Amino acid sequence: MTKKIFAFIRNVRILIVIGCFASINIHAQAPSADMAAIKTVVIDAGHGGKDPGCHGATSQEKHVCLSMALKLGNLIKKKHPNIKVIYTRDTDVFVELDDRAKIANQAKADLFICIHANAAGASAAGTETYVLGLHKSESQQKIAERENSAIYLEDDKGEKYKDFDLSPDAIIARQLQLAYYLDQSILFASMLQAEFTKIGRYDRGVKQAGFLVLYKTTMPSVLIETGFLTNPAEEKFLSSEGSQIKMANSMFTAFESYKNVLEGITSKTENKPIVTKEIKEDAKINDSKSGNVSFKVQIETSDSKISLTDKKFLGVKVEEYQQDNLYKYTTGDFENDISAAKKLQTEMRTKGFQHAFVAAFMDGERISIEKAIKLAEK
Repeated sequence: MTKKIFAFIRNVRILIVIGCFASINIHAQAPSADMAAIKTVVIDAGHGGKDPGCHGATSQEKHVCLSMALKLGNLIKKKHPNIKVIYTRDTDVFVELDDRAKIANQAKADLFICIHANAAGASAAGTETYVLGLHKSESQQKIAERENSAIYLEDDKGEKYKDFDLSPDAIIARQLQLAYYLDQSILFASMLQAEFTKIGRYDRGVKQAGFLVLYKTTMPSVLIETGFLTNPAEEKFLSSEGSQIKMANSMFTAFESYKNVLEGITSKTENKPIVTKEIKEDAKINDSKSGNVSFKVQIETSDSKISLTDKKFLGVKVEEYQQDNLYKYTTGDFENDISAAKKLQTEMRTKGFQHAFVAAFMDGERISIEKAIKLAEK
């Protein structure tokens, strides 16, 4: 009898051990709900109500933006029911710029997607995606001024913004304050532009400008200019239900690719580098081996230098590189092995670095993950 009891206990222990290994394997394949990189998304359809935005011969920006915003949100809800989708507006109503940012901040959103349409000459065409920053051309400044002008339609005629500072110094200071999210914003913006080109849209690049709504949000945030309603061909495209579905699908594919990269899952857009026009990945790191791709896990970004032994790194061995006047800190170094880097990324998130992500380098330069994967496979 005693032997049977010991045998039973031994078998139970074996099953427990097997179960533990099975559990470990499951968590290695897919992130748990607690480890999900994106839990809440806020989608902001530009303009609305008494603010029509720009317009073409027959269409208005507020309607075009709302249609694409709702389509994108429905795609996310359908494919990812665990992700909470919040709209700043889901009908034709006026929402103040300040309130749009408040909705995202109060929801503690993990991503803010602002959808707009553009205006210029009759020949202007293409899509461009903005992150917060300093404009590099007069046209970029005008776009920001046009989108920001919605404040004058607010009840106080923009009075509450009178002391608001959008000077170059203030924008740079805000960029540094939000440096933690800058890489993610640029990453998502680049993925959006890559997807738009796949459906034949002209790529105007990833750009920077002082948009009020981006200035006030405290998470990775982008503003998409989907096309020019002042161009008859573009207006026809953006006003078409079928084209709006194409644009929403492109945004959704970029969203999934972005989510996958943050969660350590191989992106579906591996055939195109994510770094597009205007914003370049020009970071330098000293110890990459010539001719080889190196995958590292970035765990920290700061506007000031941090000691490599600082307690905030929790004993993790890190190295430093500089980019965009920021100090960035990585751990691990895996030559041509993104799988090992993804495993370390999961470990770092479990350790407390919730926004850890895989970054790639070659010959001392930061490169896109998609390009790195393609090179590593060779």
